[in-house]
Amino acid sequence: MQIREFQQLVSQKYEERDRQRGVPATFMWFIEEVGELSTALAGSDEQNKAEEFADVFAWLCTLANITGVDLEKACRDKYWGENSVQGYK
Repeated sequence: MQIREFQQLVSQKYEERDRQRGVPATFMWFIEEVGELSTALAGSDEQNKAEEFADVFAWLCTLANITGVDLEKACRDKYWGENSVQGYK
C-alpha cells in the first residue's frame, strides 16, 4: 500500500465526520494518539506499539485530508530526490 492509498482509505471512511469536527478538535485527537504511542513505547507489548503507530498515522492522514495536504507528495518533495533535505532537523 502506498501512502496516498492509505490517505484515500482514511478519507473514504472518516473525512466527512472529520471535517465536521474541524482541525482544532481533530488535532487534539491526534495528540491523544501520540500520547498513547508514547505510553506504548515505554512498554514491551509489541502488538500495542504497532497498533498505536497505525493510529497515529491514521490521525495524521486525517489532518492532512481536512487541510488539503497530499502526504505522499509532501514526503517525496521533502525527503526524496535531488532537492530533498539531507537529514532530519
